[in-house]
Amino acid sequence: MSLAADGLPIGLRLVVETHLELCPACRERVAMLRAVGGAVLEEQPAAAMREDALGRAFARIDMLEQRDAAEAAAGRPATRPRKALAPPPLPAGAMWPRALADCPATRWRWIGPGMRWSRVTVPGAPEANVFLLRIDAGKYLPQHTHRGTELTQVIHGRFHDGRALFGPGDFDLADGEVHHQPVVQDGSECICVAAVEGRLHFDGLIARWFGSLVGM
Repeated sequence: MSLAADGLPIGLRLVVETHLELCPACRERVAMLRAVGGAVLEEQPAAAMREDALGRAFARIDMLEQRDAAEAAAGRPATRPRKALAPPPLPAGAMWPRALADCPATRWRWIGPGMRWSRVTVPGAPEANVFLLRIDAGKYLPQHTHRGTELTQVIHGRFHDGRALFGPGDFDLADGEVHHQPVVQDGSECICVAAVEGRLHFDGLIARWFGSLVGM
């Protein structure tokens, strides 16, 4: 509902949109909620606008056009072609989420035996804390809870955190009431995209130190 109402912070929104790519039932539900929201909006009384609203809108457009023309004249084109950004390599069968198509990501970085991570940068939103985790079969994250909200979307492999088994397409929400330890199941490594509002709070001191280094 928050996504349909455009009320999610950008990092959480990207993870939920990644989930929608893999869940037809949730796509239908979001479409229904947006339709309901549109119907409710149509029933609201019209809001009076300022008499000069149209003129102010045209004036803003003129200002943008003048700025672009000035930048072009100075040799700084207003729109520069964006360099293609290759996502970190994924195993066969794993697809890079379309929701992250415009988000550059770092190479895989070592954070522990059998564990790597990649920082995802959200253009125009430096506050968004989004990252990928890649953990080998049989390995696990240290036990932790959360100082805020964590959304995790599995895009490859499976893990069990003591509450449930999560596989490709599955989505998890955790907060300060959840204390868990995700363990990757045998047979395949696990890759997840996650967004955190706040921080993870690891039980062990070493894990806390590593978490602070990578922004978890």
